[in-house]
Amino acid sequence: MSTVISIENLWKEYRLGVIGHGTLTKDLQSWWAKVRGKEDPNSQIAPMMAGQEKQIDGDHFWALQDVNLEVKEGEILGVIGKNGAGKSTLLKILSRVTAPTKGNIKVKGRIASLLEVGTGFHPELTGRENIFMNGAILGMSKWEIRNKLDEIIDFSGVEDFVDTPVKRYSSGMYVRLAFAVAAHLEPEILIIDEVLAVGDAEFQKKCTGKMKEVSGQGRTVIFVSHNLNTVKALCGQCVELRHGRISEKKDTESVVSAYLKNDREKVHNDIDTAGYISQKASVYNTGQIKFNRINIIDKKDVVIQDVVYRDDIRLKLQLSSDANYDDLLFHTYINTAEGTNVSYATNLYKDVDVPLMRGENHLFIQLANNLQPGEYFISCSVSKVDGMTLDYVENIIKFNIYVDSALSRPIAWKNPYRGLTVLDSRWRVQ
Repeated sequence: MSTVISIENLWKEYRLGVIGHGTLTKDLQSWWAKVRGKEDPNSQIAPMMAGQEKQIDGDHFWALQDVNLEVKEGEILGVIGKNGAGKSTLLKILSRVTAPTKGNIKVKGRIASLLEVGTGFHPELTGRENIFMNGAILGMSKWEIRNKLDEIIDFSGVEDFVDTPVKRYSSGMYVRLAFAVAAHLEPEILIIDEVLAVGDAEFQKKCTGKMKEVSGQGRTVIFVSHNLNTVKALCGQCVELRHGRISEKKDTESVVSAYLKNDREKVHNDIDTAGYISQKASVYNTGQIKFNRINIIDKKDVVIQDVVYRDDIRLKLQLSSDANYDDLLFHTYINTAEGTNVSYATNLYKDVDVPLMRGENHLFIQLANNLQPGEYFISCSVSKVDGMTLDYVENIIKFNIYVDSALSRPIAWKNPYRGLTVLDSRWRVQ
C-alpha cells in the first residue's frame, strides 16, 4: 500500500496571550529571509533535549514537538491521548486549518475533515446548500454532488430540516449532517475528531460502520477518540500523543495497553498508599472544598484495595471545607481501565442532604456492587445545587473486583460477552 500522509519533524508553536503574528520588525525579518532563500529567524525553534516534555518555554507553547508519522492507503489510524496532548492541533494542520511552525507534510489525495462542532459549514446556509459548498471545496462537480445528495440526507436523518439554515440545528443534528457529508463525498482521506460523542448510540454505530466501509474501499481514515473500546474495535494501527510528542505507530492493542499503564502509574503518583491525594490531582478545584483523602474500606473500616465480587463497595472520603454548606451534591463514577463509565452514584437521586462543616469532614458512601470481576477506577466530584463544581478528582483510586474461592462452581469470568455488570435476578422452574 502506498503512503498517503507523510509527516517529518513537525513542530507547532503558539504564543501565549498573543493573537497577532508579531511586530512590523519581525514581519520584515521574515520577508527578507524569504527573499534571500534563508530560514525564517522567527520560526526557528529553540533546541530541546531528546525526550524532553517541556511544552511552555517563556511565552511560547509547543503544541506539537518533532512529530514523525506515515499513514498508508486504506488504513484506519487511531489517535489517542489526554486533553491538551496535541491531537486536535495535529488534525487541524492536516486539514489545513492552521499551519505548522516547522516541518514537512506530504498528503496524497483530497481530505475531508470533521473537527469540532461548528467547523466546515456556513451557519447562514441551509443544510442542502452546505452539502453543495463542501462538495465544491473538494473539487466535485454539481452533477457528482447531486448523485450523492439523497444518500447523504438519508444517512444524516435530518431530511425534515435540510432546507433550514444550519445555525438552527442542534449540535447532534449538525454532527449527523457533517459526518454524512464528509463520508459520502468520497475523499481519499477522512479525518474524524471526537465530535461523534455528540451523536446518539445508534448514529455512532452507523458512523463506525461507514468508516469501515470507507477503509474497505481503499480510502484512509484518521480517528481521534477518548473511547478506547471504539478505537480498539475500529483501528488496526494507533499512535498516542503525550505532551505534544507522538509515540511509535503500532498495533492498537499495544498502544492502548501502554497508555493505560501510564494512567495507572499516574494514579499512584496522585494518591499515596494511605489514600492522601496530592495537591495537583484535582481536574478542577475552586479552593472552597477539597478532597484530601479517599479510601475503600471493609465492614470493619479497614482500608482495602480489592473487593470481593458482590460485596458492597464502601468509600471513606476526607474533605476540607472553607465554610458551612447545607446542601451539596456528591457524585461518584466507576470506570473500567479502558475508560468506559459503568456506574454512577449521587445523593441527588436519593434526595439525601449532605452538609459540610467548616474544617475537616468525613463522608461515608456505600455502593451496591454488581460489577464483573476486573480492574476499575473511581472518580469523585462535589458541586453546589446550581451545578457549580467545587472539586473533581478523576480516576483517583484503583481497585479490583475478585471472585472468592468459596464459590460453589468454577466460572470463566473473562468472557467479554458477559458485559460489565451482573443483574440481580430470580430463577424459577415450573
